Amino acid sequence: MQKKLILTVLPAFSMSLALGQSVSPGHEIPQRMSKNPNIIYIYADDLGYGDLGCYGQKKIRTPNLDKMAEEGVRFTQHYSSCAVCAPARCMLLTGRHGGHSFVRSNYRPVNFPREVETGSMPLPEGTFTIGHMLQQAGYATGVIGKWGLGMHNNTGDPNKQGFDYFFGYQDQVHAHNYYPTYLRENGLIYKLNNPYIDVHRTANNIKDDDFDYYIGKEYSIDKMTEKAEQFIKLNHNRPFYLYMAYTIPHASLQVPPKEVEEYIGKFPDREYYGDRGYGSAKYQLATYAAMVTYLDKQVGIIMDLIKRLGLDENTVIMFSSDNGPQNCCGVDIEFFNSTGPLREAKGSIYEGGIRVPFIARWPGKIPSGTISDFPSVQYDMMSTIADILNIPCPENDGVSILPSMMGQDRKQEQRKYIYWEYPGGGGQIAIRMGDWKVVRTNLNRNPVKPWELYNLSKDIGETNDVADKYPELIQEFDLILKQAHRAAHIQEWNFIDQSLLYD
Repeated sequence: MQKKLILTVLPAFSMSLALGQSVSPGHEIPQRMSKNPNIIYIYADDLGYGDLGCYGQKKIRTPNLDKMAEEGVRFTQHYSSCAVCAPARCMLLTGRHGGHSFVRSNYRPVNFPREVETGSMPLPEGTFTIGHMLQQAGYATGVIGKWGLGMHNNTGDPNKQGFDYFFGYQDQVHAHNYYPTYLRENGLIYKLNNPYIDVHRTANNIKDDDFDYYIGKEYSIDKMTEKAEQFIKLNHNRPFYLYMAYTIPHASLQVPPKEVEEYIGKFPDREYYGDRGYGSAKYQLATYAAMVTYLDKQVGIIMDLIKRLGLDENTVIMFSSDNGPQNCCGVDIEFFNSTGPLREAKGSIYEGGIRVPFIARWPGKIPSGTISDFPSVQYDMMSTIADILNIPCPENDGVSILPSMMGQDRKQEQRKYIYWEYPGGGGQIAIRMGDWKVVRTNLNRNPVKPWELYNLSKDIGETNDVADKYPELIQEFDLILKQAHRAAHIQEWNFIDQSLLYD
């Protein structure tokens, strides 16, 4: 049994300390200890289960991630905690599922134009994150990329939520543009040499030159990787945790033109005019493929740096995605088979919206070529990281999947269920127990809609609802729903009918 963790929150380090440049009184940097591996968690944005070569992709090149899978473990039944961005990130960092999480859906104040950086629902004061847990364990902690859980001027500030260093987008709508005029570094504006681009304007009768409007000079992904390299180099003599939350390949379809050249002519391509949302692109299919490959290149850059610094065997690198792929905005999931055999996409609690890649690599610890079929979920990460470090873990909804990462599924702690609750998309809930999964959708229209029941071992595409054949199972799922749900703190997220929760 792990000891109970005292939930005290360390003050955020200054930017200079986070980058290893100075030490303030009372914050002496501990010496490198081999027992304390570095943790790098790389989070893609809207990457589909089938978008990587190691998960069956045939048209898009992802050599670095494929190699990472060859040298480590690949999970076949790993899930995001939610079907969209902000709640998935909240649940990842806090170890809570959708029935307990503070953030359960994307949330943006009304009557604010998209170009105004307002942030989403902020994490409240007193939240305990993976970042806090690792700060208490003596780690330098950094988050680079998309935050989406509050701004620098409220309680959701990443520097107040367990991270010594932040660089990137705090506002998730701001993150729709890969060529912004600025990013933020520890709350301060970090200017980029780009003109203002409205990636949400609709184009009609666009001319060839008009596509250039969506291409700036400084690509945000490049800046993220540069800052990640700095963070790693300046903290290489102490244990560090880097949460690398890339925004790619989330629309808008934007990537440096030279990257698109690799795919021009390989597909029956077409122009995209922004008629289904976000900016226009001269080569719709080639641009999406190039974005996924460019994400893969960033992973390769980080892995190469870790090797050059001699940190390879003392660094756990994990990779996943925040949810399934967008089925809009110029993204053609059917052409690329981005969800593989799975049903639906981002925004849905069917498998295509929540089943995602998960790869982990730790030379000398994780056996090469390991494949795990253990059903796991991102709210397991808090328990898993605590287990890797052998440190106390706060109460949470997950289990440690370290045994399965190590190729020891037989020693893996089993779980009763995985739970999803998502107020968006009409109101959706799902529960997985063993191979069985129940789904309720459109609960805002039909609050007492019955469960759909699928056997994922036989019906991964969720096409054959067998609920009427297993009334005993349905009763068991009813009990789980009553146990897993807690009322949300805002009324619009309380979409589940009370008759489903109480006798």
